[in-house]
Amino acid sequence: MTAKKQTAGRDNLGDLAPQFAQLNDDVLFGEVWSREEQLSLRDRSMITIAALFSAGLYPQLKSHLNLGKTHGITKQEAVEIVTQLAFYCGWPKAWSTFPLIREVYGDGEDAATDPAGLSAFPVGEKNDAFAQYFIGQSYLAPLSTRQVPVFNVTFEPGCRNNWHIHHASKGGGQMLICVGGRGWYQEWGREARALCPGDVVNIPAGVKHWHGAARDSWFQHLALEVPGEDSRTEWCEPVDGEQYSKIG
Repeated sequence: MTAKKQTAGRDNLGDLAPQFAQLNDDVLFGEVWSREEQLSLRDRSMITIAALFSAGLYPQLKSHLNLGKTHGITKQEAVEIVTQLAFYCGWPKAWSTFPLIREVYGDGEDAATDPAGLSAFPVGEKNDAFAQYFIGQSYLAPLSTRQVPVFNVTFEPGCRNNWHIHHASKGGGQMLICVGGRGWYQEWGREARALCPGDVVNIPAGVKHWHGAARDSWFQHLALEVPGEDSRTEWCEPVDGEQYSKIG
């Protein structure tokens, strides 16, 4: 996932400290946070939350709890981070941080256990028509069947579809827009790619691939069918369980 362009520095400090604002927006977030080949945005959020917790910088900590939520950190994970850090950085800091987590995530179930809270899109019905091509339970909600067909697909934790190929004699393929939870995408012969809300996956016709949820998180993406001629989907073998357990 590519880091979003930041303007917080310029919005809040552009008139007072323009150089600081520029470094904050363009260097810290524009360059450091965007180096996902070293660390994912989710990992960077966890590290930053830990650093701000240890320093007791609660206004910034709340901001990064919100950012971490956007990057796929669940409420359960945020609580666990604070619980462990309490033993190393101070028990009172944990007492001060748990109310922030409640403010950011609310009192209800989060996306780790309640798929209805994953995004603004409906979960839909059980995807029984394609159940033979999935390991675990998936759900399907058609959003549009005109112009470009769009479906919201929801995967329970550990659910993934089989390897498959979108064929077309011209054009075709698929686009995935991730909207909730955490998941994985992998092309044949390549390393698996972690997916979080905001990520976009472009899948050309003829590419063998699979996608699905992480083992410990629900996952939801919009699936867009790219128009093409003689389009069809070839379903192949299931994703190897041992292979998935190493990444999921």
